[in-house]
Amino acid sequence: MDYDVAVVGSGFSAIAVSVHLLRSLPPSANIAVVGDDPAFGRGTAYRTEFHLHRLNVPAGRMSVFPDEPDHFLNWLERQGRGISRDEFASRGDYGLYLRDTLASLLRDRHARPKLDFIRAKATGCVRSHDDGLLFQLADGESLHARAVALCLGVGTADLPLREERIADAARRRLVRNPWRLKWLSKVKPDDTICILGSGLTMIDQVLTLRARGHRGVIHVLSRRGLVPHAHAGHHGTAVLPDLPDDPLTISSILQALRAQVRAGAEWRSVMDGLRPRTQALWQRLSPPERSRFLRHALAWWNIHRHRVAPPVFEQFDALRRDGSVMVHAGFLRDIGIEGNRPCLAYRPRGLQDVVSLPVDWVVNCTGMERAGIGHSPLLVEMADQGIIVPDRLGLGLRVDEMSRAIGAGGGARPGLFAVGALTAGQFWEITAVPDIRVQAQTVAGAIIADTALVKAQAARRKANVLPMSEVETSPIR
Repeated sequence: MDYDVAVVGSGFSAIAVSVHLLRSLPPSANIAVVGDDPAFGRGTAYRTEFHLHRLNVPAGRMSVFPDEPDHFLNWLERQGRGISRDEFASRGDYGLYLRDTLASLLRDRHARPKLDFIRAKATGCVRSHDDGLLFQLADGESLHARAVALCLGVGTADLPLREERIADAARRRLVRNPWRLKWLSKVKPDDTICILGSGLTMIDQVLTLRARGHRGVIHVLSRRGLVPHAHAGHHGTAVLPDLPDDPLTISSILQALRAQVRAGAEWRSVMDGLRPRTQALWQRLSPPERSRFLRHALAWWNIHRHRVAPPVFEQFDALRRDGSVMVHAGFLRDIGIEGNRPCLAYRPRGLQDVVSLPVDWVVNCTGMERAGIGHSPLLVEMADQGIIVPDRLGLGLRVDEMSRAIGAGGGARPGLFAVGALTAGQFWEITAVPDIRVQAQTVAGAIIADTALVKAQAARRKANVLPMSEVETSPIR
């Protein structure tokens, strides 16, 4: 199978790139979307059927098209579910919006490129003898593409515990992936549950349990015991942060932001003003300062930056106030067995004594793993061949400012891109829809330019007139 462009992946990043390619490439082009997830584009976040699972970004900022900010709002209006631009739509509705947006583009067969969905996982990759990359697929087929967008995202984070520290008898009550919802049907109304992790995934699972009739105590255990803050009830005006000049450090940034808040600025408005500048600030930080941020400031960044809708927070906070949800800060030592129940041993933060916590279920809500490459055999193989290079901090792949992947030789490779969380090492702020949609639009434009370059090089090679300088710098051979 031969294509102009292959989009490898099946989550939001993949659908965002696909819709922009459908809008931009000529009808003569062909696109393959390679992935084995039947809910293409919706991923884990947007396939939920629970209406209480809300977006964490106001609806007015969730259009998949940066140049059409009301696209999602207009879709909601047509579905009879119109809301204001500052309200928070359900994640399930957003998944349906993505599906309908793609479907509407696909219906116009004569004015768009051809797009094929390849329902298989890309398991291997080799350099093509021609221009582009050749992928091996899990179904035994192979696929060649002149340009590639890697949209593989990240996997669910592992438990913060080595396997040998988990008793065999406790494993049957251990939920490693809470988004596989079959476990919920096994929970009894009065069961005691311990959720590992205190972020957005935890809040989703707590409210889902309560919606299904669970009334037992829910313990939440994380290293710092921090939970996400709520958005303001009414969207305020963003405050431009007053940041220091170079040399920029994490300490100087925090000092400046705290000074603004002490001077009277509302902290949410300061964070909203910081957000459009985050990518540029990240790129100004030295590698040691980036590493320092990940070690010491990330947990606080997450709870202030990734806030929840006010109605969602109110439901969760009410459960915490009445004692049915208890948040603990501590370090998990092991998961043993007490009688026939799992029993967690953890050291509370700031103390030396170890506390035992017997429960009926242990649920892994530590969120998504950091965007390395270890979760994907395909990326590992590409790195082994030098086609891509892992980011130094384990944040996905090294890419340039246009999201082109950087190879082992140190140069960016025209025709090979990464989108979404895989590019966090370059951009950091690249996991939310408002950022990914802009990146997807940029990558689609760059793919068009790079595809034309690759085709021109191939034509000259066939004519045996390719200059030696281009042979030496040819992106993929």
